[in-house]
Amino acid sequence: MYYLVEVSDIVRIPPDKFRGSLERAAMEVLKEAYEGTMNKTLGGILAVVDVKVSPIGKLVHGDGATYHKAVFKLLTYKPLEHEVVEAEVTEVTSFGTFLRLGPLEGLVHVSQVADDYISYDGKRGALICKNSRRVLQKGDIVRARIVTVSLSSGSFRECKVGLTMRQPFLGKLEWIEEDVEKARTPVKGAKPKKPAGV
Repeated sequence: MYYLVEVSDIVRIPPDKFRGSLERAAMEVLKEAYEGTMNKTLGGILAVVDVKVSPIGKLVHGDGATYHKAVFKLLTYKPLEHEVVEAEVTEVTSFGTFLRLGPLEGLVHVSQVADDYISYDGKRGALICKNSRRVLQKGDIVRARIVTVSLSSGSFRECKVGLTMRQPFLGKLEWIEEDVEKARTPVKGAKPKKPAGV
């Protein structure tokens, strides 16, 4: 899930940035320090926006920079357990599929793709359901539920997200549409139920 979080920090403005605007200098320093990093509490930090810097700074003996209190907003992405996401399949392997979740990639293990026997077709780079003959390949859009999240304080690459598509109304979007149509179609020979008390 994406968040816009307001935080405060002390920002160090180096002497080579004194000529320009204080806001612009603080924005450059904060972007360099925060963007592209991972925080266990906030998630992945995608962008620094809306910086407000105190014009009065402090000097530290032996350092030519000034230190200012800054209040700014961070655009973050943090995957939550049980969250349902729509994502694009970025890679299909014999052990599962990888999905693009904002700045992260998550894995749907082959056992969690569908309630069917799944085989891998290496030539096509696709997973094929044995009974329904449904195919999942790179570029498909799917709906999945996040079941495990392991965020590290390092980079986006070190984070692990596990997903499932085995529950009702999850899977490739075309599969979901087929299942909904099947559920809406009345069964031949079945009598409609009468309301209670009639």
